[in-house]
Amino acid sequence: MAEARLRHLDPIDVEEWPGVATVPNLAFAGVRARQAEARFAKACSNAGLHLVGSEPDLIVEHEELFSRLAASGWLGLAESYMAGEWRAEKLSDVLTALLGAGYKPRGKLSGSFSLPGQEVDAGGALPNELIRLSSGDGMSAFGGIFASGVPTTVRTAVKSHVPGAGRNREPASHFVDITTLSEPVAVEREDLGEAQRRAASMLLDNAKVRSGTHMLEFPSSGGALAILAARRQSTVDSITADPAHVPSLRETLILAGVEDDVHVNVIPQAIPHQRDWSGSYDSIVSMEKLEVVGKSGSKRYIKTLDRLLVTGGHAALQSLVATDHLGQIGLEALSMLKAYIWPALHYPTVDEVHQLADRDSSLRVVKETHFAAHYLKSVELQRGVFEGQLREAAADGFDAVYRRMWVYHYALIEALLRLGCLDAVQFTLTTRNRRGRR
Repeated sequence: MAEARLRHLDPIDVEEWPGVATVPNLAFAGVRARQAEARFAKACSNAGLHLVGSEPDLIVEHEELFSRLAASGWLGLAESYMAGEWRAEKLSDVLTALLGAGYKPRGKLSGSFSLPGQEVDAGGALPNELIRLSSGDGMSAFGGIFASGVPTTVRTAVKSHVPGAGRNREPASHFVDITTLSEPVAVEREDLGEAQRRAASMLLDNAKVRSGTHMLEFPSSGGALAILAARRQSTVDSITADPAHVPSLRETLILAGVEDDVHVNVIPQAIPHQRDWSGSYDSIVSMEKLEVVGKSGSKRYIKTLDRLLVTGGHAALQSLVATDHLGQIGLEALSMLKAYIWPALHYPTVDEVHQLADRDSSLRVVKETHFAAHYLKSVELQRGVFEGQLREAAADGFDAVYRRMWVYHYALIEALLRLGCLDAVQFTLTTRNRRGRR
């Protein structure tokens, strides 16, 4: 399939952004593009979106959008936005409406989605400059928890997925404390940093991090967790597979005055083998890692937690998870995140997390805290912070395509959270057999 290069795409680096800098030249391109245009117009109408008038919801600048839709569906929609071929003042509203209306562009995913090693997490961290430009505290890329959420906790019996459950002294179910935080109120942009710190503090609480605790942060998440743990007088090992992440992290730790209590180490791959990293930890915390290791990596990930956690210790994980509402259309919409940001991305369901712990480790989930409404507000604020610093992002070397990609990524997560396709959960796990490992 040949690809066409057009004048409005000339400023885009074709080596850096091959799927954005060129437009697929399809067989029967004109017919297929017109069909895609008609389907897109109908979907917008069904979604209540206006393409014309004094205040259109979205504006199509270049008709190449429709060729991309015909070639690669939702990925093409995202790549067209990254190319500047369409725009929307309220992008998250547009994506929410299209997803909510069940828009499913026809066309197979293009080659730009079939990236080499797409199921493998290479362990690369987000650029520190990017995090600084889109966070409340300058170092946290994760979602926060605001002070105004009211918790409601229910102790629930959860079916065990352990092989032989119900026999051989293994109970058929166990109890999990499930807490749901109510929607935050009266939230302002200035609250984002404190919300991110609160989420980190809750994760440390769940992992029982206190004075004298030997804690592992796996992987490093920018400094906030390590700093808060060190201030609790715990000893922290923070590991990362991205050497470029280390200088900035160490500088952050020095500025916080905790460099002697936090030991930063580089491991050769995202999920270390025993020869690469070993130890025994009272507590392990992991911030939004489970979803980016992919299906193939999740078993190795949970086995690593199991191997490194002492008997009776606690691990706490924060993750976005899929709900029953995600469906095939939501998965197709997520193709942009896999193609350009997290190649192994897979949002597990809550049940999949329980199965993973039960079947592939001697750990068990004993607590869940659900805070989707807080995560949604965090993402809205993070997008606003980033959009308010687009000039600074350009000065830091993020080109126009990257900047639009990052805005689109936030808007898409917002849309999926609004529609109930994603949830945000902190999981607490501990060893099933406290007297000895199984």
